Amino acid sequence: MKTAGIHHVAYRCKDAKETVLWYREMLKMDFVLAIAEDQVPSTKEPDPYMHVFLDAGGGNVLAFFELPTQPPMGFDPNTPQWVQHIAFKVADRAELLAYKAHLESRGVDVLGVTDHGIFHSIYFFDPNGHRVELACPDADEAAQLARLDAVKWDMLEEWSQTRRAPRHANFLHAKEFSSP
Repeated sequence: MKTAGIHHVAYRCKDAKETVLWYREMLKMDFVLAIAEDQVPSTKEPDPYMHVFLDAGGGNVLAFFELPTQPPMGFDPNTPQWVQHIAFKVADRAELLAYKAHLESRGVDVLGVTDHGIFHSIYFFDPNGHRVELACPDADEAAQLARLDAVKWDMLEEWSQTRRAPRHANFLHAKEFSSP
């Protein structure tokens, strides 16, 4: 038995309509579905909500809940803001740079391009305060993935014992030069 994929991921939003319009304009996502009820189906609690679904590409769905009767949204104060984020894949660096220009032209503050070695990304916040990342593969992605795959278990084991960053993947940020 094995899962078949992610059906959807859901986050809270401040305003469902604003969120749908922002993701349509900024990230070109299609609005695919809305569900609104006065009672939570799983728990039967009375709690009116609007649940909206957006097409994030590749069969992936991004969903949001607007919860008007709940206290204002918050974020985990013990988790750094950079940790919890939604990351979307874009085709290549040209598309990443086009998105960066598109977002900035609409007043969105964009951080990056950040070079992660295996991929490159930009970061920004949606109107709900969720951190969003757009990432494109590095030109040498396949070779780097193979190298990372070869050390993943050793890295995990070392981390579990020391809680310090293993150095197995330092090659991702090292500039390797070969002599002619």
